[in-house]
Amino acid sequence: MKTKNKAAKFFSVLILLLIGFILYWSFTKPVSVIIQAGHEGRTTGNTGAESKHYREEEWNIIVADEVARLLKLWHIDVKRIPARVYPMKATIAVSIHFDGATKPCRSGASIGYPNQNSYAFAQKWKSLYKTYFPFKWHKDNFTKNLKYYYAYNYIKADKFLLLELGELSCKKQTNWLQPRLKKIAHLVAYSIATELGHSVKKPQF
Repeated sequence: MKTKNKAAKFFSVLILLLIGFILYWSFTKPVSVIIQAGHEGRTTGNTGAESKHYREEEWNIIVADEVARLLKLWHIDVKRIPARVYPMKATIAVSIHFDGATKPCRSGASIGYPNQNSYAFAQKWKSLYKTYFPFKWHKDNFTKNLKYYYAYNYIKADKFLLLELGELSCKKQTNWLQPRLKKIAHLVAYSIATELGHSVKKPQF
């Protein structure tokens, strides 16, 4: 009886280890693209910018979902994640955000990245988005949150961009942004796809 119990325990431990390995592999297996919706799922701490009518988390989700949908449509391997992160690897990682300001219309679009490996991709994005976004731009990594974004320590990507796509506390900007969220998502997806060498259609605004 004791021998049978030992054997059962041994096989139980073996199965648990196997399940653990499969889960670990599924979490750490490199993917082509990781798309993060900033602040998604947070209920305390930094829950994102807000204005009278809009919440950043909601807009981040709309854009991130559409980016991921398009990349899948174009047969690009993509993992869509919320604010909470764990160790992951990717060729490209992009975190979607919108900014806020204590004094409305003092902010706008900006971009953050962890190192020079992402610099060229960042400048391509800025050049592309500047042709559409008609409001203020900040210099790269102009805040600590952009320069030292927490997810940089968990997501090991060849190129990692944190995109601030506009200011939620500025009515002029939200009037422009709100009806164009999915077009902006298309622009982000287009930028990622072309950076990976795919030929896809450029969105028209």
